[in-house]
Amino acid sequence: MLVAAAVSPCPPLLVPEVAAGAAPELDPVRAACAEALADLARARPDLLIVVGPAAEGERGTFPAGAAGDFRGFGVDLGVRLGTGTSAGATPDDGTPSRPLPASLAVGAWLLAAAGWTASPVEGLGVGEPLSPERCAEAGRGLAERAERVALLVMGDGSACRTVKAPGYLDPRAEGFDAAAARALGAADVRALAEIDAPLAYALKAAGRAPWQVLAGAADGAGLRGRPLYEDAPYGVGYTVAAWS
Repeated sequence: MLVAAAVSPCPPLLVPEVAAGAAPELDPVRAACAEALADLARARPDLLIVVGPAAEGERGTFPAGAAGDFRGFGVDLGVRLGTGTSAGATPDDGTPSRPLPASLAVGAWLLAAAGWTASPVEGLGVGEPLSPERCAEAGRGLAERAERVALLVMGDGSACRTVKAPGYLDPRAEGFDAAAARALGAADVRALAEIDAPLAYALKAAGRAPWQVLAGAADGAGLRGRPLYEDAPYGVGYTVAAWS
């Protein structure tokens, strides 16, 4: 069953090497993520699964030690699920595997920065087209993976909060992000399950599907939420929350 969850945005800019000179701007987000991960560790999970948005060809499951990197963002930094960071990282057993999608690579970096040793770590890349019903089904399956399961759920809100945002300014974005942040901060499973998928797509909210996977996993678990961060740097909605 699901015993804890942490919610984090997933921009590669969370990695200071990628952000370079802009790195201090996201220090509050990093600090909130570290606090959420500390809550996860205190839950003593048997398994942690990192869930994040993924493009076609990057979707599906990733084993413990699966590797990713940030070379596409100009940084020679590798990461592995649950086993730290290095240049040119490979899975623990030395067997090549498909690279992590960017969202899971950011999650792996957060875990490495937090010194995660509380449990094995696996990953799940979720496609934007996945319906709310299929997301809930996937979440229920994750919750059944071990006696004590924790999730690190990666995903951004709308990308339409300002005229300089990736999706330009959309007047619906602020309300969408506020409602999502309330649901995430309160561990409101029903509200997350009812997020409007077409609206989320229109607002380029990459977190919609991962959040609804979380809703499926948490249904009936009785977890309580704790909001840790909400803002829209660079015109993109970022929310950090801890569920326990």
